[in-house]
Amino acid sequence: MLRRLSLPVILLAAGLPASAETLSCPDMSQAVQAGSCPTKAELEYGFTGFCSDNARMMDKDSICNDFEKYRALKDNALWEAGEFHGYLSCGLTPEQIRGAKAVSVAVGRAGTIQRVACTYDNEAVMAIRTRAACTPNGPTSVECPAR
Repeated sequence: MLRRLSLPVILLAAGLPASAETLSCPDMSQAVQAGSCPTKAELEYGFTGFCSDNARMMDKDSICNDFEKYRALKDNALWEAGEFHGYLSCGLTPEQIRGAKAVSVAVGRAGTIQRVACTYDNEAVMAIRTRAACTPNGPTSVECPAR
């Protein structure tokens, strides 16, 4: 039986550490829009429905007091770049999104999941979620144990 086990399986069973993987912020020139931007009618419908139902719970500085605040928060579309994804403002043109350059990376934890978030010069944020314990490894990359 032991003769049939391959070397990687034996190494894993022995508890030897797996190799690490470097995740770099994606090149936005390869980004694709995976969702559509909401229409003005959809935004107005959401504003009316959400704010009329929740107005009694909202404070005076809430998004329900100003349609433009609501639009700025909700006027987003899903974009993907490799394994990374993000809801980016529909106020940005595809050229502005694809021309963005990564400026920083942050790692956050929620339970057993880590979120690696790349911020770009146009304030766009692209993220990936992983169970690997990633640590920053430079301004726009992280080191993660094999996922």
